Amino acid sequence: MDFKIGNRPVGPGHPTYVIAELSANHGQDFDLTVRMIRAMKESGADAVKVQTYTADTMTIASDKPSFLIGGGTLWDGRTLHDLYQEAYMPWEWQPKLKTIANELGMDFFSTPFDAGAVDFLEAMGVPLHKIASFELVDLPLLRKIAATRKPIILSTGMSTLEEIGEALQTLRSADSGPVVLLKCTSAYPATAEEMDLRTIPDMAARFQTHVGLSDHTLGGTVAVAAVALGACVVEKHFTLSRATPGPDSPFSMEPQEFREMVDAIRVTEKALGRVNYEVSEKEQKSRVFRRSLFATANIAAGESFTAENVRVIRPAHGLHPRHLEEVLRARANTNIERGTPLTWDLVGEPR
Repeated sequence: MDFKIGNRPVGPGHPTYVIAELSANHGQDFDLTVRMIRAMKESGADAVKVQTYTADTMTIASDKPSFLIGGGTLWDGRTLHDLYQEAYMPWEWQPKLKTIANELGMDFFSTPFDAGAVDFLEAMGVPLHKIASFELVDLPLLRKIAATRKPIILSTGMSTLEEIGEALQTLRSADSGPVVLLKCTSAYPATAEEMDLRTIPDMAARFQTHVGLSDHTLGGTVAVAAVALGACVVEKHFTLSRATPGPDSPFSMEPQEFREMVDAIRVTEKALGRVNYEVSEKEQKSRVFRRSLFATANIAAGESFTAENVRVIRPAHGLHPRHLEEVLRARANTNIERGTPLTWDLVGEPR
């Protein structure tokens, strides 16, 4: 179950590993991409993720119905090849971008979409590989990635329970590195109602692996909720501005939003803490304001304690409230002034 990216432990008890997904928001502009990576660092990202493919490694150029996008997506009416031609990142950029990200203190890795991309990324020395939801069923690709023995982050969007199990079995039987599963809803954007975040702890228990979130909802609330439920990795798309046209821009986070999400995640981690039933130092100071037994009227020696002259009130200087019934069966040993905390030396034998 141990999962490390370089020397960085990832998993329960460690800070959430926050990935800024660059995806197609580079706009085929290298300088823009560098500005984005710098903004990712300023926004609190731990890692930059890109995608390594070409239109021709993804599909073929065809306008036959099978290759036309439909179904109510952001890209309806376009061909797959046309979309990927716009979205792909030039491979020659990627070693340069990795150097920039590493110099800023961030990890840099990618999603390979074919065997050639895996070899390319291995030559670059990436610390791990990401497998996209759509490629979860590409078992030959999974075996190729497993052979690197590097950590793997596997998105599970669109997948059935059986398909996730088959993908994990394929990786494990090929002696892969450790795997983190990402709960994912492959809708762009996704709504909160579609997320089913309660799947996260179930997935962790069912597959005995770490689990995170690949999140396509708008805003950071869902990601913060996922961390509260045990997500140890969060991946969100990043853009400098959603006003900049691009295939992924409408469901990406701008820098200030990303920063606010990361800050909320860090506060959530602190709040989660550990399983703890000890009384804290600050709580100890407040215990004096708990309730206890007090005389709430003047009581003469020998007089019976009653509900009219003894009450459970704040503060906690008197007997514990658990002793109320016992006290109400007794008489006063001495005169007791109203406002006196009851102690056993004031309480006589049962009447």
